[in-house]
Amino acid sequence: MEPSLFDVAAPSADSYDASDIEVLSEPDKVRRNPGMYVGGTDAGALHHLASEILDNAMDEAVAGFASRIDMRLFSAKRQLTITDNGRGIPVDMHPDHPDKTALEIILTTLHAGGKFSNKVYSTSGGVHGVGLSVVNALSNHLQVEIARGGKLFTQDYSRGVPVGELQQSAQSTRRRGTTISFEPDPEIFGTKANFSPARLFGMAKSKAYLYSGTRIFWKCDTATDEVPSAAELHYPGGLSDYLSDRLSGMELDGDQHFSGRVSFGDKFEGETGAVEWAMNWTADGDGFTDSFCNTIPTPQGGTHVNGFWSALLKGIRSYGEYLSKNCSMIRKEDLVSGGCAVVSCFLANPQYSGQTKDRLVSTQAQKLVEQSVRDHFDNWLATDTAAAGRILDHVVERAEDRLRRQKLRGAMRKTSKTRSRLPGKLVDCTNVGGGDSEIFLVEGDSAGGSAKMARDRTTQALLPLRGKILNVLGASSAKTLTNAEIRDLTQALGVALGKGFRMEELRYGKVIIMTDADVDGAHIASLLMTLFFAFMRPLVEQGYLFLACPPLYRLTQGAHRVYANSDEQKDRLLKEGLGGRGQISVSRFKGLGEMDAKDLKETTMDPATRSLIRVSLPDKQLDEARDLITRLMGKRPEARFEFLQKHAKFATGLDI
Repeated sequence: MEPSLFDVAAPSADSYDASDIEVLSEPDKVRRNPGMYVGGTDAGALHHLASEILDNAMDEAVAGFASRIDMRLFSAKRQLTITDNGRGIPVDMHPDHPDKTALEIILTTLHAGGKFSNKVYSTSGGVHGVGLSVVNALSNHLQVEIARGGKLFTQDYSRGVPVGELQQSAQSTRRRGTTISFEPDPEIFGTKANFSPARLFGMAKSKAYLYSGTRIFWKCDTATDEVPSAAELHYPGGLSDYLSDRLSGMELDGDQHFSGRVSFGDKFEGETGAVEWAMNWTADGDGFTDSFCNTIPTPQGGTHVNGFWSALLKGIRSYGEYLSKNCSMIRKEDLVSGGCAVVSCFLANPQYSGQTKDRLVSTQAQKLVEQSVRDHFDNWLATDTAAAGRILDHVVERAEDRLRRQKLRGAMRKTSKTRSRLPGKLVDCTNVGGGDSEIFLVEGDSAGGSAKMARDRTTQALLPLRGKILNVLGASSAKTLTNAEIRDLTQALGVALGKGFRMEELRYGKVIIMTDADVDGAHIASLLMTLFFAFMRPLVEQGYLFLACPPLYRLTQGAHRVYANSDEQKDRLLKEGLGGRGQISVSRFKGLGEMDAKDLKETTMDPATRSLIRVSLPDKQLDEARDLITRLMGKRPEARFEFLQKHAKFATGLDI
């Protein structure tokens, strides 16, 4: 009988006692898990530190206490200084902590600040009281300078801990405000992580647009074609100037932007805050929606964006009905397509989906924004009837195009089902027939499990393949047509083989072969490419066939994780290091089935991060390609043997 879990000798209870219990300091809470506070340790997280300091300066400006912000990036691109002429952080002793100044508490204590109520700021970007203390904890060195009450104070910090006492200058000053100079810690972000001048300059420009009363003075020791060495950023037109900058050179439906600003208190009794927007339509692109709350970017939108588009949707439908046009078919996506919008709201107590504030979830924001924008949009349409007519035509055209595409996809599904039922093991996507849809031909059911979790259900379909399919150049046509795996494949694609193949019947915009990064995987890929060449050649000729590129290795060092596609790349990464701390752990993927969904998505399936190899035929070399494939995959083994004898001397990297 096998021993049970309870029969196994347990370690002595004396090995676990009170000395094993850790109590982390405030800086260590952040340094142990920076991703919780700034989203990770990559370039985005690095620049999040800059945005936290800039947001504090903007809060002073929006509150009416500052009119100028200075932002300087030094030549090493690791030290950033941000100054405002606001009130200055208080430096007196805190009443509840008489041994510490308010400045030290703000810089070293999480959830400490003056933005939890409306007493100091009616609206602000900071709501958690962690921004400045997080920047301090993740900085190798930080210096704060406070000009307040005619006096100048300085204090230095390192990794969240004061280096010395608060120092007061002997000389008086007429200045006021706060200056923060900091250098991100290379132990957290790596020795090669530098600030991007272009990214910081873009951040400064967006803040100047968002609050037209602010002047931001930019200075960088190293100028580029994109970024000047010095600039004064001031945009009296606010978001309208922002949109004009974004849409420069594009043909617009509206002669003037639909723009405006409404204070919530003027429309809703007892409410604090405002909404500002600028909007236009263009046929030159897919459009965009840039949104902000209290000058903080909300890249994932949220309730304020929902309220804005809801106001426009109801307004355009109402205007169309007034002109006796059937506009009930118009949906939000028709407005968004080609619609270019900037929406900025100011709320007293904004609620976000996380510390990084990517999405606003304040429930009242949708109602406040929708009702504030709707009246203005109705008036704008009625005033500029020429622009309103062009916009209505634009939106109706997009709606009709959407309905035509839906009808076509429905017809394609119906045709496919009429011809034959889809194979049961096909994991289909919802946007079948769309140009961005794609099907992965996956080696093995175990890999299919990870791929199901990693895929985008809207655009990515999966068809698991069991082992190696039939070599169609070594089999009869009758055997090919009756082969179960090939039949499942053609049914999933919605096409017939050979002369009956029609590109317009193809159900996906890409066909991607995804096999293990080994010899067997390469063989399966070769068999599939042979099938497509022999029986579905237009699919290859028109560039619809691709090979996925899964990695061989995952290298992990602390929070850093990178992938290698070859032994040479792995060895180079091990030699150079990953920029983190601790020992580098190397994992070799023996197959797709050993990759978890996160690895598979990040390296092989996500269009934003993956690499694909397009399978194509050489121009004007079809006969040569046909001859090569026939020699390597055909019925004559002596032809393959002859090819191997001739070309074996060029093979490298074989483990024999």
